[in-house]
Amino acid sequence: MMNKFTLRRVMTMSFLMLLSTLTFAQTARLQGRVLDNEGNSVVGATVQFIGQQSATSTGPNGAYSFSNVSPGSYKVGVYMIGYDQAEQTISLAVGDNTLDFTLTSFASSLDEVVVIGYGTQKKGDLTGSLTTVSSKDFQKGLISSPEQLIAGKVAGVQITTSGGQPGGGATIRVRAGASLNASNDPLIVVDGVPLSTGEISGVGNPLSLINPNDIETFTVLKDANATAIYGSRASNGVILITTKKGTSGKPSFNFSSQNSLAKVANKVDLLSADQIREYVNTEGNDAQRASLGDANTDWQDEIYREAFASDNNLSVAGAIQPNLPYRVSLGYLSQQGILKRDLLERTTAGINFAPKLFDNSLQIDINLKGSISNSQFANQDAIGAAIQFDPTKPVYTENRFGNYYEWTQYNNNTQQDDPNPNAPRNPVALIDLKDDNGKVARSFGNIQFDYALPFLPELHANLNLGYDVSRGQGSTSIPAYAASNINTLGEITRYKKEITNTVGEFYLNYTKDLTDIQSNINATAGYGYYDNRSKEYNFDRTSADGTVLSTPTFPFDIPHNRLISYYGRLIYTYADKYIFSGTVRTDGSSRFSEENRWGVFPSVGATWRIKEESFLKDNNTISDLKLRLSYGVTGQQDGIANYSYLPNYVRSMNESLYQFGNTFYNMYTPVAYDKNIRWESTATYNGGIDYGILNGRLSGSVDVYFKKTKDLLSTIPIPVGTNFSNLLLTNVGNMENKGVEFSLNGAAIRKDDLNLDLGFNFTYNHSKVTNLTAVDDPNYLVEQGGISGSTGNNIQAHVVNHVPYSYRVYRQVYAEDGSPLEGIYEDLNGDGIINDNDRYFYKSPLPTYLLGFTAQLNYKKWTLNTVLRSNIGNYVYDNVSSNFASRYNVLDPNGPINNAPTSFLGAQFEQKQYNSDYYIHNASFLKMDNLSLSYAAGSIFRNGGGRLTISANMQNVFTVSKYKGVDPEIDGGIDNRFYPRPRTYVLGVNLDF
Repeated sequence: MMNKFTLRRVMTMSFLMLLSTLTFAQTARLQGRVLDNEGNSVVGATVQFIGQQSATSTGPNGAYSFSNVSPGSYKVGVYMIGYDQAEQTISLAVGDNTLDFTLTSFASSLDEVVVIGYGTQKKGDLTGSLTTVSSKDFQKGLISSPEQLIAGKVAGVQITTSGGQPGGGATIRVRAGASLNASNDPLIVVDGVPLSTGEISGVGNPLSLINPNDIETFTVLKDANATAIYGSRASNGVILITTKKGTSGKPSFNFSSQNSLAKVANKVDLLSADQIREYVNTEGNDAQRASLGDANTDWQDEIYREAFASDNNLSVAGAIQPNLPYRVSLGYLSQQGILKRDLLERTTAGINFAPKLFDNSLQIDINLKGSISNSQFANQDAIGAAIQFDPTKPVYTENRFGNYYEWTQYNNNTQQDDPNPNAPRNPVALIDLKDDNGKVARSFGNIQFDYALPFLPELHANLNLGYDVSRGQGSTSIPAYAASNINTLGEITRYKKEITNTVGEFYLNYTKDLTDIQSNINATAGYGYYDNRSKEYNFDRTSADGTVLSTPTFPFDIPHNRLISYYGRLIYTYADKYIFSGTVRTDGSSRFSEENRWGVFPSVGATWRIKEESFLKDNNTISDLKLRLSYGVTGQQDGIANYSYLPNYVRSMNESLYQFGNTFYNMYTPVAYDKNIRWESTATYNGGIDYGILNGRLSGSVDVYFKKTKDLLSTIPIPVGTNFSNLLLTNVGNMENKGVEFSLNGAAIRKDDLNLDLGFNFTYNHSKVTNLTAVDDPNYLVEQGGISGSTGNNIQAHVVNHVPYSYRVYRQVYAEDGSPLEGIYEDLNGDGIINDNDRYFYKSPLPTYLLGFTAQLNYKKWTLNTVLRSNIGNYVYDNVSSNFASRYNVLDPNGPINNAPTSFLGAQFEQKQYNSDYYIHNASFLKMDNLSLSYAAGSIFRNGGGRLTISANMQNVFTVSKYKGVDPEIDGGIDNRFYPRPRTYVLGVNLDF
């Protein structure tokens, strides 16, 4: 007989089984097949619930299935290289559901829609050169700033971070830029809002105020036919960013968390404490030997650390009603820097509503983004000090400088030891004793109305009202006892800047199929108003106790400029084979006088879809072949001062007053000005071929371009008395850029459980200055590239017939054993004298070739990603060695003993040889930016929801280069006090529910 205990267990198990069965019965199963337009199975296609991580691949017969899905409304998408993306909406009921897809071959239709200026266009109809990168192809890992998402992904685009500082600055160049003295930054437009250019006080990189997790696509417009619709702001390319939107169906949540540990990847290779002691004991005098310490301090270890970061994001997307989709997101990032005390904390929020009214004839798109950033900036002067400071000295010792060891000398006036002004300051003290904090609040957004007129539905009226506002403020504080500011008894500074940019745009778009003549026309005409205003506050600089050290001349400044624009575009398509486009934009800027205020920027382009011709249409090997030709003119006004066409006067500082009687007055000094200053303009010729092979399994493009920029701003000498200076900034310069871009994307493997996608892009670019003066003077140069250790010395220059920023150096003479001979240079002009006239132009920091490589391997639920980049032909000036690798530096006659890089042991220079080409090094490199492995664990909730993906990632994996410095990728090409890029290890989770 069954006892009560056994009966109870059986009943309990039966109840649990019944409960489990009932729970399972409340879930849905989705299955179906994916076929091509000829009824053949499509194997290896990705099927995904849009807005969620749940995805699968089709099997040998094109079949797919999802189990344990919560009932409700879903949008399902299918993606496959060589085919157009397909999407369908389905309401899943409890039990089995079927949804089949038919994919349209890339060979028969190029209907993918891409974003262009003021509208969208089918990819197959493009006449300009552009590249779109979507979120599934972004760089992986801990990404704190949006531009990092597409590094190495786009031919013709170079993205260089300034170093490893959290939220630090970055340089973006599209086809190498088009200016010498104005801005080379591309115009960045987010959801129709042009972002403010320039710096925002209190943050290293303004773009870091945008949450990368909110971004859906980047579209890079490169040639003039693609960019001329933006007129005077488009010479350096245009980047269109589209953020993620809401989806139909019930609310879907996404939570992601990435936690990382960053370590110093490379440090400057310095002499050890024992090597310094050996050298000083051998080469130094008695006083220097006596000053040696007995410590073994690695100053770089003292200032760097392992840094932790956590990036967390939560979003919900859905629809309140079928015609009211929404998305709301929150993000929080906390990122330490590897330089001690560096910290970035950023909180972001985003809202998107996209209602459709009046039977979908009125579409409204509301985008709001906001962020608050709190930064603690470490004192980067410590990086240079850690290279130079004597490793035989301890970090701490008892003294009046906060007990940080400092080199001192006796001051007869104060009757005490003061910091030696010729010695570096203690690196740890520089970090610990400087509080530098910044806080920035930024918000940007817009509301956009698109209305199809009821009496003419082909005609749409579009109104876009947007804004970009920010407030940045902060302060620095150094105590009175800090050796770095002992003469002023400390220092307190403040800063504050407010930026308010508003935009108003209205355009009409008319699209009409003229079937009788096999034609289509797409016409756009519009107006734009852009108001850019900022307010910069000026504050007293005081000592630590509040004593005023300096007072600003004015309490604030209000820079202000305005741009008004009229623009139009016409695209004509005949027989789906021949496409012609023309754009024109006229801009009026308050930065120029009335006579030069307006500029006209036209472009024309043509596309021949060769694949649609009868001789290729039925070709099964070539799936796409298209020829593009374009020409256009774009302009440049960013970086040009607001009022440089007007007479300007500079008011003297309050420390420089002139006395009349018993009263002191500020004096005003006139500044040289050019009333005829005008736009920089760039004419671009572009030819391109887009291709697809094997049903799109291989695809890519080739572009050849030539850019000629005229009216470049350049400072030239002028006759004395003709203006208020003998130098004038005016429009006289010319420059040429020519290049080739190539991209190839391929599906190398397509099997049931195994897929491999590869991508490669290649860029060649050569830039040359062709004019710098109003009259022909091939020897005139504009010095650039100031270096450390030699006040007023520049190592780079712009000069005619050379690459911009070419190094200007002496040609070093070497001994038979290959060692450089100190102070011995070639007499290049043969006059028997070695002087400045013997310096020549040698190499440049600009790379000649850019390469990018991406790979993604999918095996069942595992995904492996990697991204590699390479720059070839870029050279670096080693300012670390030129400044520190000499006997004069190590055995400083002014008292201190200093450290030096190990390169000192090779040259053994007595004096510093700043201008020798010995310090110009080939910095070509190959980098693996990213290596990522993820696992789609699937559902973790009993009802089939909660799809979990786990990932591990390494960033800055390795670098291959001949350059022996910390990093060959140096923005600007001068290696000095470089903040090392860390190697970062990331663990992440992503949960959809």
